[in-house]
Amino acid sequence: MRIAIRAGRALDAANFFLADVRDGLGPYLAIYLLTEQRWDEARIGMVMSIATIAGILAQTPAGALVDATRAKRVVMAAAALFIAVASLLLPLFPSFWPVAVSQGLAHAAGVVLPPAIAAISLGTVGHRRFTARIGRNETFNHAGNATAATIAGIAAYQFGPEVVFYLLAAMSVASIASILAIPEQAIDHELARGLDEAGQGRERPSGLGVLLTCRPLLIFALCVTLFHLSNAAMLPLVGQKLALQDKNIGTSLMSACITAAQIVMVPMAMLVGAKADRWGYKRFFLLALLILPVRGALYTLSDDRAWLVGVQLLDGIGAGIFGAIFPVIVADLMRNTGRFNVAQGAIITAQGIGAALSTTLAGVVVVKAGYSAAFLTLGAVAAVGGIVCALALPETGGPPGKRNGRRGQTAGLASGIAAE
Repeated sequence: MRIAIRAGRALDAANFFLADVRDGLGPYLAIYLLTEQRWDEARIGMVMSIATIAGILAQTPAGALVDATRAKRVVMAAAALFIAVASLLLPLFPSFWPVAVSQGLAHAAGVVLPPAIAAISLGTVGHRRFTARIGRNETFNHAGNATAATIAGIAAYQFGPEVVFYLLAAMSVASIASILAIPEQAIDHELARGLDEAGQGRERPSGLGVLLTCRPLLIFALCVTLFHLSNAAMLPLVGQKLALQDKNIGTSLMSACITAAQIVMVPMAMLVGAKADRWGYKRFFLLALLILPVRGALYTLSDDRAWLVGVQLLDGIGAGIFGAIFPVIVADLMRNTGRFNVAQGAIITAQGIGAALSTTLAGVVVVKAGYSAAFLTLGAVAAVGGIVCALALPETGGPPGKRNGRRGQTAGLASGIAAE
């Protein structure tokens, strides 16, 4: 019991400090390149897409590595250290290719963190308590993001936008200490890859073909792609609009946007953790999708700083729900296949494709038609995702009597769907 308590507290700390690390520089990089290096929006979108593509290529192998390795803590610590080094080097080499390469390598290292933290969580608490643990993870993650964004906003106002690079490095170091504080003996590595608890009919891991034969997983991958094709570019676009109004406070206003959203994400994550097992997973995910068209439309109504920051609160609902429900849905679909983490990697690959295309799409639309057209385009993409989710994605959570396609806990939903 004492080991379990230590593991839970260390996971809390790891999620808090990894919040800023696993998301990388994100919109702060866009502001820095726009205001300090005088890059145009299309060039910024391109370098961010290149970095995201590097993460895409590494994502599924990263998930397979997390499934296979028993050194999950060491792998996570090494990734966090690499991200710290990349963030410190970026201001020293701010031309196009050094930025693209450093951010590409940082993204490739960072993709191991989400599946690894979910795997360790599952390996320490088991399937029954996994939804609640993920809700707690996301609560600490958003609290960490809000704290880091607040510090970044205040520090950037005093010392300039480059301070965010050093803040990210400091958070990386703190996250390493938290990761290594998780007791190794608390992690059941077979359970961490999605197999059932010992003594409950554990089977050998399924073949990798399960990723292509599980129809609900493929539908979920499409919906996730559309979610991030819509969502990924919205905050950077808001940051660019704010920076163009006043470059001296652009980073601070971006921090206000992030902090506002993260504050809302905390209760959303808690709600998912507390209610998703009873209310069902699909309805939470559908709500996350449908928030995006509303948000995109509202951004076009005013360029007022307070309005833009206020609309950003809606990101707290959508992203807060998505971050908490994503690993829960994948774990449910991959139950007892032993491919939980590689499936996470595959879905996050789809997510990365959407995010990479999002920044490029938004940058091109802004250059050709303006910011309002870009926001409306991104919102329309999410509306399509909502239709696909509502009509095609089965419900796998909620009360047992209302679950569609759930075939039991001995061979996994994925292989059951493939056999139909």
